[in-house]
Amino acid sequence: MDELMLLIWGLIISTLGIVNIRGNISTIHSYNRRKVKEEDVTKYGKAIGTGTLIMGVSLIVAFFLSYLNEVALEFVLLPAIVVGLGFIMYGQFKYNKGIF
Repeated sequence: MDELMLLIWGLIISTLGIVNIRGNISTIHSYNRRKVKEEDVTKYGKAIGTGTLIMGVSLIVAFFLSYLNEVALEFVLLPAIVVGLGFIMYGQFKYNKGIF
């Protein structure tokens, strides 16, 4: 059952990432996007969406890897989460001028 939750959360997070990449940033909290200029909305959405998509896809990959080897999960999830959070933090600091 735990493995199935990896797949479900991976699909949900990946979908949110794709929505953000396409320029719809309404799924991001208002306090996280209030300082984004109108001309930077698509760039901000791509940065945040890419990070979110990386994390979502890593959960889907982890679902399939969980049937092969449990140890491989750390080698997929941890780097993907670090890289995904890096993209998100880049977007936050560059286009929102801070975390909040």
